[in-house]
Amino acid sequence: MRQGTARTDRCEPAIDDLVWDTSTRRVGQVMDHVGSRWLLRPAGGGCEWEADAEGLRPATPSERLTFGVTQANARSTGGLL
Repeated sequence: MRQGTARTDRCEPAIDDLVWDTSTRRVGQVMDHVGSRWLLRPAGGGCEWEADAEGLRPATPSERLTFGVTQANARSTGGLL
């Protein structure tokens, strides 16, 4: 991930990076972006959501681990991914 050097220290994630969305208070996997809007996918599958770049930060190691466990649980129970 690149950290912006402008007035704000904006998160500039790459596709497949894990980020924390401060507006929804959850971790998402970056799927795509258009301008300052990012498309994020939840760990266990389900509907993707849009997030503003200003509200994103890199996921912490703990948040990344939780995301991985949620994905593994969804796979083992036949949940959405």
